[in-house]
Amino acid sequence: MPKTSPRRALIVIDVQNEYVSGRLRIEFPPLEDSLRHIADAMAVATSNGIPIVTVQQTAPPDAPLFAQGSEGWQLHAVMAGQDADHRVEKTLPSALRGTNLEAWLRERDIDTLTLAGYMTHNCVLSTAIDAAQAGFVVEVLADASGSVPYANEAGTTTAEILHRTICVLLQSRFAAVAPTQAWIEHLAHGQALPRSNIFASNQAAPRLRVGAVTLS
Repeated sequence: MPKTSPRRALIVIDVQNEYVSGRLRIEFPPLEDSLRHIADAMAVATSNGIPIVTVQQTAPPDAPLFAQGSEGWQLHAVMAGQDADHRVEKTLPSALRGTNLEAWLRERDIDTLTLAGYMTHNCVLSTAIDAAQAGFVVEVLADASGSVPYANEAGTTTAEILHRTICVLLQSRFAAVAPTQAWIEHLAHGQALPRSNIFASNQAAPRLRVGAVTLS
């Protein structure tokens, strides 16, 4: 039988209690919304015969976050009742590093990865970049992922700015980024999600004007 394309897998990344009731509570998009969209994406994937992979961040038992066996390490209840075709534990941000995920995908001729989960700017971003550079087509469900705020020696950013910026970055090169409902509609019509590129993204951006000089 000839191979059909796209052959998708839904990769649900780190939907764990640490991001819900633990020390890294997701702030944007609103947590309840992203959890609902994650559940919707999983239900639609199941009804469309799209395999689901659940990914779980794992740290040593004495680690401050994601300590193996701890409450924060456990998958969130939204995952209960959702059948997964494969489960991956990882210790690095990317679900493709140090795991058997890529081999599992290649064995099944999967060429398109739809990513959901946490955090947009860390594990989703890392997985998207690794997947794109490994030759997979990547989709990211923007409202089924989420971020937290940061402040460090380099500056301060809100969860909303961080999430939105990473979604723009991903759309410029590494992935097609869309809301869950748009992804569902494109699945129903057999259409690809719209994509962009670095040059088009740059040319569409507003320029910062300082006096009579335009800084590009």
